[in-house]
Amino acid sequence: MKKITKNYVRAHIKKRDAFSNKNDYGHALIIAGNTGKMGAAVIAAKACLRSGTGLLTVSVPHDERFTMQTTIPEAMLEIRGVNEYDLHKFSAMGVGPGIGVDAFSEETFTHLMTNFNKPLLLDADVLTLLASNKNLLSKLPKNTIITPHRNEFDRLFGKHNNNTDRINTAIKKAHEFGIIIILKNHITAIIAPDKLFYNTTGNAGLAKGGSGDALTGIITAFLAQGYTPLTAAKIGVYLHGLAADITLKQQSMETMLITDVIENLGKALKKIMRK
Repeated sequence: MKKITKNYVRAHIKKRDAFSNKNDYGHALIIAGNTGKMGAAVIAAKACLRSGTGLLTVSVPHDERFTMQTTIPEAMLEIRGVNEYDLHKFSAMGVGPGIGVDAFSEETFTHLMTNFNKPLLLDADVLTLLASNKNLLSKLPKNTIITPHRNEFDRLFGKHNNNTDRINTAIKKAHEFGIIIILKNHITAIIAPDKLFYNTTGNAGLAKGGSGDALTGIITAFLAQGYTPLTAAKIGVYLHGLAADITLKQQSMETMLITDVIENLGKALKKIMRK
């Protein structure tokens, strides 16, 4: 098991060309949110924009469109169930935070999964849908990233007694399905076929609702910018944790909010790039 270090992340962050424009940094699509769960969409979108994507479109239900357009004016909007997704224009897609586990959400996810051939990240409610339809696991595009916490992991792959057992199972499943598994825990592990890494940043202040939604947004942004799925996963997990560590200087673990962490992503990136 190899650790993800500041030096590794710094070496893999791409420098921005002074003559570049928004189209050089990808167009991310995030499908998130539902009635009563629009916070998940807002958090994922803010984290994605703070992580460098050139363009962001967020797909939300019709009745919740005003939440997105008034909260995050930098994001574009697709109305879920009304707009037909023009998938070819997107560079990467993150799906799951707060979308719900109803039949419509399952239909939407299944359609997107089988029609999108670019980098894909699955989180939260989509993992619950996968757990109820395990035959879909074998249909996931290669190098799809899934980001389960321990309960979601156990729903997908069976009950485990401890995290070591989960990692052993994750190694087998990553190889079997050709996917990347980010097993979220106190020490987050990233498992790819024949590769295993662990993160060295983060603290228990992240043990709150919304932290996973932010991670989805961060990694999706790096996927959209053209990073390989494994590199995007490693950078995203490290950056997420480092921003939380910086936040801990201003807040306690008890008082830390994920919105505080998102606001510190810039400081985290500057710290990474500082030699």
